Amino acid sequence: MNSHAISLRALVDKWLAPTRSVPARVTETGRFGIAGVRFVRLEGRVPTGQLSIVFFRHGNGEWDVFPPVPPSPAMGTRLFAF
Repeated sequence: MNSHAISLRALVDKWLAPTRSVPARVTETGRFGIAGVRFVRLEGRVPTGQLSIVFFRHGNGEWDVFPPVPPSPAMGTRLFAF
């Protein structure tokens, strides 16, 4: 795991700023896609109203608000050298 990675808790504090009177709550967890990428959906209240954010776990252990980019097929030139 990256030692400079921001924890999921820190991201929730940054984006939703939960308090004891207005907590953030987990509404869904799971995996999706062929790679089984983990995700957590949280809801909270912000000054403009209700907010729902999905956080995705990347391969290096970091959490972020965008899904990881799936690996693309690659081809090496070694295979075709004579």
